[in-house]
Amino acid sequence: MKSSGSVAEILVMLLIISLTAGNAFAAMPEKVAQAVAEGGVDVNQEPGFLGIPGAPRVNLALAFLWAIFVGWIFSTVGAFGGVMAGVGHLTVFGLGDFASSFKNTNPALNKLITDSIRVSNQWLVGFSALISTLNYYKMRRIVVPLGLALGSGAVIGSLVTPILTAGKVSLKSYIGYFGLFTLLVGFVLLYESTPRAQTSKKKAAEAAKAFEAKVRELKEKGRLEEIEREGVHMRETSLARVSFTFFGQEFSFNPLLPFFGGLVIGSLASLLGVGGGFLYVPFLTSVVGLPYFIVAGTSALTVLIGMIVSIFSYMAIKGTPVYWGLIGVELLGVAIGSYIGPKTSKYFPERYLKVLFAILAFYVGIRYLTKGFLGRSLLPPY
Repeated sequence: MKSSGSVAEILVMLLIISLTAGNAFAAMPEKVAQAVAEGGVDVNQEPGFLGIPGAPRVNLALAFLWAIFVGWIFSTVGAFGGVMAGVGHLTVFGLGDFASSFKNTNPALNKLITDSIRVSNQWLVGFSALISTLNYYKMRRIVVPLGLALGSGAVIGSLVTPILTAGKVSLKSYIGYFGLFTLLVGFVLLYESTPRAQTSKKKAAEAAKAFEAKVRELKEKGRLEEIEREGVHMRETSLARVSFTFFGQEFSFNPLLPFFGGLVIGSLASLLGVGGGFLYVPFLTSVVGLPYFIVAGTSALTVLIGMIVSIFSYMAIKGTPVYWGLIGVELLGVAIGSYIGPKTSKYFPERYLKVLFAILAFYVGIRYLTKGFLGRSLLPPY
């Protein structure tokens, strides 16, 4: 009851924010006004995104529904929240084409909108990561020391990357690299489906089977809530080795490995304006060898740490503006989706989660890679 009350309070708070922030359509941050003053903008048009005349006026109902999807998919697989948030901002809401129109006439505005999209994506996935982390922790489906080790490395990358790249990345370059890294993840998942990859992760497979069997057993008995009594149990935690068990299988790792992994992934995630879950998840399944059922929560904890630092770097240090009217509505949708995700993920067998993740990776990767580097997407919408 207490948990449900807390979630309800968060939803009410976000509803108030989204309603009061709706008047932000006409507001133009000082940094945006300076960029608009450089020309290429018809100031007689209606203000839209970031208060820019002629910018898309995002349908808030559509933004709310899309954000529910973003929150659900991130909290279900521990990844792709930032990627799907980016798809929403770039394509569904039309901000990508609008920013592209200033490629030659006003490069400063083009890059400013790109930065705003990057940090807006991270607001959504960061908030989803917060709710998902709390939910998965209660279910004993987070390896906390592993998440902290990854997050420690991500802090460095998330702090430095915005300082070095804010205001310097064009939308075309951003879209191209966004697609490239997403496509690479698809190939990693394709490799994971091969017999060679499967034989190297027998413990993860056994743990996943035991988890799925337990879910079926308790569901038949009407006692599914008891699944939360089992889960991750720590055995050893030190600077040299961490070990734990999950449904009868023991796993261990050296904390240095996830630290350096987090450093690299956190830097890439901050550059792309995503949470990094689409890289953390393959790292946790392929390199560390964990089953998906504890990967989502561990990835969420890591993403949360990185997003706090990255958002601070973009907004507090570099002064990147965000569109609060849109963010308020999206956070409300993300909160709902993130609450639903952990509740529904136990009903999806691990192999189905991998298929879902791979399909999204190839579609998003090919589409944005070709649009960014070739100038036209090979997949719809074109």
